[in-house]
Amino acid sequence: VQLQASGGGLVQTGGSLRLSCAAPGFGLETLAIGWFRQAPGKEREGVSCIGNSDATATYSNSVKGRFTISRDNAKNTVSLQMDSLKTEDTAVYYCAARPWISGYGLFKPYDYWGRGTQVTVSS
Repeated sequence: VQLQASGGGLVQTGGSLRLSCAAPGFGLETLAIGWFRQAPGKEREGVSCIGNSDATATYSNSVKGRFTISRDNAKNTVSLQMDSLKTEDTAVYYCAARPWISGYGLFKPYDYWGRGTQVTVSS
């Protein structure tokens, strides 16, 4: 499964960005999707994940209330809407996948990883 993350960019504090995770040629509906980020000099951090429905959305405390993960099975994508961005959200963001039937969560091992997309929040 080849994952593609897109939508990163440069935004000012308080702004918004919408990241998208796609898997061309592979149906995401059977996969749990996680969004992770890594800032320079820091360990990778789980940000949000989703199982087989929007009701399974999970967030880290650092983004809860500001980020929203959602599925669009018609478009075969999983999006991460990021609002009220802070400078500490600056990082490379990755999407990852694992079969949702095996469980989902920010601390589960993920089998497939895409290339990251850079998010930079300026003050």
